[in-house]
Amino acid sequence: MVEKFIEEFAKLIVDKPESVRVTREDIESTFSEIIIYTDKSDVGKLIGKDGKMISSLKTVISGCKAKENRSFRVLVKANQ
Repeated sequence: MVEKFIEEFAKLIVDKPESVRVTREDIESTFSEIIIYTDKSDVGKLIGKDGKMISSLKTVISGCKAKENRSFRVLVKANQ
């Protein structure tokens, strides 16, 4: 659920939405890492000025933390 939301949100922000891919890796039973892969030119747009865009995304995801009883880490990486 969280991955789908992040993917749709990221596609609205970037210039090349076809390059957006989101993966989720469960590290522990209560911790997951979500990685957003996008085009190199769009990484800055997802992070935002002073990290405000990614911080707001993390704030929204913190609401899911209570529902799934799980913590999330969000990373943005450029496609290779």
